[in-house]
Amino acid sequence: MTTFWAALERAITAALGRPVMMTPRQALSGGCINQAWRIGPDAQPFFVKTQANVDPELFAAEAAGLEELAATATVRVPRPICWGSSAGQAYLVLEYLPLGGNDAQAMEHLGRQLAALHSIAQPFFGWHRDNTLGTTPQPNTPCADWVHFWRTQRLGFQLALAARNGYGGHLQRQGEALLTRLEGLFAGYQPVPVLLHGDLWGGNAACTLEGTPIIFDPACYYGDREADLAMTELFGGFPARFYAAYREILPLVSGHVQRRMLYNLYHVLNHLNLFGGGYRAQAEHMIAQFLVELA
Repeated sequence: MTTFWAALERAITAALGRPVMMTPRQALSGGCINQAWRIGPDAQPFFVKTQANVDPELFAAEAAGLEELAATATVRVPRPICWGSSAGQAYLVLEYLPLGGNDAQAMEHLGRQLAALHSIAQPFFGWHRDNTLGTTPQPNTPCADWVHFWRTQRLGFQLALAARNGYGGHLQRQGEALLTRLEGLFAGYQPVPVLLHGDLWGGNAACTLEGTPIIFDPACYYGDREADLAMTELFGGFPARFYAAYREILPLVSGHVQRRMLYNLYHVLNHLNLFGGGYRAQAEHMIAQFLVELA
C-alpha cells in the first residue's frame, strides 16, 4: 500500500494545488463494500474510499452525483476532491465531515431539503451516464417514458442479473408477469423527472456535529421522487418529522403506497444479487402481492 498512498498524495496535491499531509491515517468502520479511511491531521483531514480491482469509473460516477446534488443548493453533500486508481486500488477522496447522530431536528430539515431537491424538474428519466448501486451496474439511458424506464433499466435489469446469478424459476416467472402489468400501478399518475439520490436509506444520511443534515454515497439519476422517498423507508425508516416536513412541501398522491413497494423491490433484488440469502424469498413475496393486486 505504500505505493498507493504515495500516488494518492500526489493526486490530492494536484487537485488542490498545494501540498497535503497524509498522516495520521485511520481505518474507519461501517462500509460493507468499500474500505474507508480518515487521513491527514485534525486541522485538515480527508475522507478516502478505496476498493480493490474495480473500474475507477465507479467512483467517478459517484463524484459526478455528489457534484450535481451540490449544484442544486438544496442539501449538503461532501465535496469530491479527486478520484482515480493506483496499485490496483480505485479511490475517491472527499472532504471530511465529522458526523453526529441523526438528530430529529436535523432530519426534519433534511425532509424540507429533499422536497426542495425534488421540486426541480429535469429533462428526462435516466441520467447523462451509467453508474452503480453498490457494485451493481445501474444503466441510466435517457428515456421519456418512466414506466418503460423502470421496466427495462431497473426491474428488468435486476431480474436478468438474478437469472445469471442462478436465481431462476419461480422468481423469473413472477417477475416477467409483473413487468407486463406495471402500467396498472400508474393509473392517473404521471411522474416528473427529478434528480434522485438513488440510494437514500438511513445509513446514507446523517448530520454534522453542528447539526447540518448531510447525505452521501449516492447512486444518482433522474426519476420519480417517490423512488427516493420509498428507499428512506426500506431499512428502518427516517424519523416521523422528516416525512411530515417533506409532505408539507410535496404532498404524496394516491397510489404511493403501492408504488413505494414497487420501487423498493428494485433494492431488494439488488440485495439478492449482491448478497443472496433471504432476499429471494422477500422479492418473491413482494412480487406475489403485486400480482394479486393487478390481477
